[in-house]
Amino acid sequence: MELVISKLCGAVWVGNMPCCRVMKGIKHSPLPNESPSVRRFLQAIKDIFRSYNATFGPAFKDEADRALGEAHFWYHDHHMLRHPWANEREFATGAWRANQPNPERISDYAKRGIKSILTLRGSANLSHFLFEKEACAAHGIALTSIALSARNAAPKEEYLALLDHFEAIEKPFLIHCKSGADRTGIAAAFYLLHMENARLSDARGQLSWKYLHLRWTKTGILDAILDSYERDLKAHGPIPLRDWLSLYYDRDAVTAAFHKR
Repeated sequence: MELVISKLCGAVWVGNMPCCRVMKGIKHSPLPNESPSVRRFLQAIKDIFRSYNATFGPAFKDEADRALGEAHFWYHDHHMLRHPWANEREFATGAWRANQPNPERISDYAKRGIKSILTLRGSANLSHFLFEKEACAAHGIALTSIALSARNAAPKEEYLALLDHFEAIEKPFLIHCKSGADRTGIAAAFYLLHMENARLSDARGQLSWKYLHLRWTKTGILDAILDSYERDLKAHGPIPLRDWLSLYYDRDAVTAAFHKR
């Protein structure tokens, strides 16, 4: 059976006949001989299209709402790309990093003894957070959140709040963003500098191509933050990370220097 999905007309066609309108508000009209498997497939396609602009409350309302959340999570939040590879590593004793986990992976983390998860994606009522919140509650994992950017230097208050989280979080813990590359990389570097007294050269390894961080892209501004820290260390001698963020870190100067490179 030939299946053609047209985004222009918002229809799913089987052969030469339109079987399902996937634009919001247009219902599916089944063919007389349409099998249950075809109907399920077409409903899944419809959910994928409808979930693009879907909004959710603090919890899924019903199974239809959950189905939209699953479609959004897998396709629009790109879990289909993350599913085969967790981008996971223990970067310090009891401190793990990864990309956005699904509920099954969170269940596995609980079995492995993970006590806490810190998401760097914030706590908006989007599919990824709702599923994560449910799974953590079900498995007794403490979930905390902070919203960081991968393509912009954050205000110092946000990075200082991140250090506060590190000081309070129960180990073993996991930190993650969406892909586990950029926000997770700078957070892991800050953890090593702040909690492990690591050398800056070692902390820089958390922003690496092996985690899919590419410093020549817009996310290279996170490397520019560490570059600024390094310049101040050379100019002023040893400065604890918290003190540097409080007294020396200049978000605007970092941003300007990055865009001039």
